[in-house]
Amino acid sequence: MDFGIFLLVQHRDRHKTSGQIIHEAIEQVKTADCLGFSTAWFAEHHFNNYGLCPSPLMMAAHCAGVTSNIRLGTGVVIAPLYSPPRLIEDIAFVDQLSNGRLNVGIGGGYQHYEFERFGTTLENAKERTLETLDMIELGLTRKKFQFDGEFLKQPTTAISVRPVQQPIPPIWVATADTRLMAKAIANDYHVFVSGWLGGEKLLKNVRDQIDAIAVQEGKSTDQVKVGLLRFAFASDNAAEVDRYIECARYQQRIAVSLKQRTESLEDDYMVAEKPYENEISLEKIKDNLPVGSVDTVIERLLRDIKTVNPLHVAIQTQFGDLDHATMLKQLQLWSQEIIPAVKAEIANWKRTEQAAPADAQR
Repeated sequence: MDFGIFLLVQHRDRHKTSGQIIHEAIEQVKTADCLGFSTAWFAEHHFNNYGLCPSPLMMAAHCAGVTSNIRLGTGVVIAPLYSPPRLIEDIAFVDQLSNGRLNVGIGGGYQHYEFERFGTTLENAKERTLETLDMIELGLTRKKFQFDGEFLKQPTTAISVRPVQQPIPPIWVATADTRLMAKAIANDYHVFVSGWLGGEKLLKNVRDQIDAIAVQEGKSTDQVKVGLLRFAFASDNAAEVDRYIECARYQQRIAVSLKQRTESLEDDYMVAEKPYENEISLEKIKDNLPVGSVDTVIERLLRDIKTVNPLHVAIQTQFGDLDHATMLKQLQLWSQEIIPAVKAEIANWKRTEQAAPADAQR
């Protein structure tokens, strides 16, 4: 199992320019690369401050030039907003620019606000995403391909730039939609899930859903490749922890308003923060997440890993208006203390599992 970072590139601090926030995110990727994190993930959002990266593939291409080892992932490309042949070309091109370090995260989108401003709707977005996944595989594995789907059509076409990774770069499908999840599991793609602000119960429900779909698709539940995105933050400073929790709530509030079409904007593109129905308290958020002292974070993260059994964990330590210097210190802390401790405990689990059959035979 390995660890990555997830970057939303969120703009809450009105004293900072968008350029400052973008370059701080790039600095965090460079730091994560030096510290040995496996992957940096970039979200895609449009026309508001929820996330400033409109093109995770463009961000990955840039970061490929300023890093050496870290993999670069789209978290995610919102497939229905793309022309599929252009997307296929861009995937192959960025995989070349990164020398085979690209992870392709695909999702169907959920924010009405964004879709409306591209002149489209969320209607049939999941179906179009399913067809896009088929086209990506065809376009990158065949010398030429054509496609005649219900929503997407493509005349015979050759993708002139081929990816470094063969047959295709790893595909990660981020969704709660059962059809997309089934597609990912059937095709041996990665399933990328988020715990949001929920705790162990939510994560168990997610894992149970994955297992049920795996059985339905004739797959062993142990074979499913799962990635987990988790809000996480470690500090012995109670004020820092409380600030992180407040920023986590801020992110959730504006995400919900954009999804439910209840958003109101200030200064053209800043989404106003407002509570939503059935919002959980700050104390409950703190109880649910791997946040707090180093020991608390390790304990809760191990709980989450045992529940979900992921191959990859992406931590999101940066959102809201959390201080950039604090984020760089977080990466150091995770690299030097938290990740080694978590990996050591997982190794102990495996040794115990391997010893159990031998003990049973005695």
